[in-house]
Amino acid sequence: MQFDDDLTACADLVRNSDPDRFMATMAAPVSARPILFALYAFNIELARAPWASQESMIAEMRVQWWRDIGAAIADGKPVRRHFVATPLADLLKPELAACIDNMAEARRWDIYREPFEDEANFDRYIDHTSGSLMWMAAASLGASAEDVVREFSYGAGVANWLRAIPQLEAQNRIPLLDGTPDGVRSLAQKALEKLNNARTSRSRIPASAAPAMLAGWQAEAILKQAIREPERVVQGALGKSEFGKRGSLLWRAATARW
Repeated sequence: MQFDDDLTACADLVRNSDPDRFMATMAAPVSARPILFALYAFNIELARAPWASQESMIAEMRVQWWRDIGAAIADGKPVRRHFVATPLADLLKPELAACIDNMAEARRWDIYREPFEDEANFDRYIDHTSGSLMWMAAASLGASAEDVVREFSYGAGVANWLRAIPQLEAQNRIPLLDGTPDGVRSLAQKALEKLNNARTSRSRIPASAAPAMLAGWQAEAILKQAIREPERVVQGALGKSEFGKRGSLLWRAATARW
């Protein structure tokens, strides 16, 4: 698919709102970029929906809008004209669009202020958000080992979640089941183990789908930082320098060793 005005707008949205995924997409082959930009732009729009209004009913309606878009794509029906929904409908396979419903349902947590009920509830949130997004991207590019993709995406999702803790707490959310240093270490260790377990099955992910996995290129370093220095989480100090990030990304893109 050529980059029309809609896809260009999707790419601009990702560049401005999710620069790390933008970098990962630009490191991917040109042929993989349209679906990645469409999916990552959709993820931004859906993630913003719960925060669009202080009125929970309005936020629910905005999340439901994307749920309806996913249902239309899954049923092969036309979608309402929208600079993200239109290319997403053109590029996403109907059988993968069912993941959008899980993503939208998970995002309802962001509307309210209740903490996660338990570890299973938290894990489901990470899987339905990070996991579903990465699975749609990887499967669109040829992956079939969903278990490997979702295990890797759990590690990447937790890494991103830990980086977002200060912002979530500033919005009066309770983002962690156990926000103590030991609790942070335990969560990061669990996520790192899943990341490494997925890598032992790297051969089950075709090279064509590796660009989808690049979105997690920083996860290992972030999780190790959280294990060593859990205080970095509340300080908002997780992550590498721009130079370190770019060097790591280029190496992983060149070797396909996500």
